Amino acid sequence: MSTKHLIALGFGAAMSVLITSPVLAAATPAPGVYKAPLNTYGQPDLEGTWTNATLTVLERPKEYGARLVMTPDEVKKVEGDDAKMYAADAAPRDPKFKTTDLPHECGKGFSGAGCGYNFAWIDPGNNVMRVNGEPRTSFITDPVDGRLPPAKPGVVVENPYLHYGENPENQTLAERCLSSFGYSAGPVMLPLLYNNNYEIAQSKDTVAIVVEMVHDVRMIRIGGTHRTDGARPWMGDSIGWYEGATLVVETTNFPQATALHGAWKELKVTERFTRVAPHRILYKFKVEDPSVWDRPWSGEYEFSPSKGRIFEYACHEGNYALSGILAGMRADESAAEKAKGAGTNKTAEVPAD
Repeated sequence: MSTKHLIALGFGAAMSVLITSPVLAAATPAPGVYKAPLNTYGQPDLEGTWTNATLTVLERPKEYGARLVMTPDEVKKVEGDDAKMYAADAAPRDPKFKTTDLPHECGKGFSGAGCGYNFAWIDPGNNVMRVNGEPRTSFITDPVDGRLPPAKPGVVVENPYLHYGENPENQTLAERCLSSFGYSAGPVMLPLLYNNNYEIAQSKDTVAIVVEMVHDVRMIRIGGTHRTDGARPWMGDSIGWYEGATLVVETTNFPQATALHGAWKELKVTERFTRVAPHRILYKFKVEDPSVWDRPWSGEYEFSPSKGRIFEYACHEGNYALSGILAGMRADESAAEKAKGAGTNKTAEVPAD
């Protein structure tokens, strides 16, 4: 048992005196349906280390239209193209090469100088996501086009990089090593370039989800109620309950710093975790915010066992990368001021007619 596992369980036990939790047991499934094992509290056992690494993305690429499932040929192409990128990146090359000298895309939307990480350092997944054996074109299942619904007229999503480099507080939480990159921790929990691993630990009144990316820990209070003190934790305020073999988690009270596609003030995310096989957890989610979208949107994917344990993500606020970003911005500003001054002086030296 890992140290984080023990800490999570100990925290859950300490919280049990603060909240109420009825004794719940998994309902008897229909014949032929997998029966999830129960833990010592009579709850469906979700514990373990899991991963959601995959080539499938949240929003469906438009070429698939309303199709939720890929054809065998499409799966072969997507997974084959990914394998080719890995092979090309692993091929020997001149050690004097710079990222700007690379003649090809490095994948995952990056190219040239943007290829700071080669494939030896990332692990986004090499396979299309399967749900009940079906290769999926997207995580989103509703709307039927697999895309986010359009935002309401007048809704403006603030650019997180609008004041980039001005001071440490303007940087994203991830760049400050305070929370996950993207939405790794969630909710909704979405995979990234690497470290797509999660450890689930359960106690009687708490479920803890340790997120490998940037050392987040989601605490879910079983049988609890949402806080009313106005505080908005970075991953929202999560309460949960068991419905038969499913853990249901409802999260509200999100802060603006971790807005989900512009939604935070009235955002509510409902997640459902169901162990559907010895080595699979079905993860379903529903997202609602009437101030941003006219309708909710939802989706699903499956967790599979992680190949190894979760290791510490040694990222801390104030590390050299952050100071480097700020120093670089100051250098750019200084250079711009010097160029501006030189231009002004040159103009002043031009003799009048």
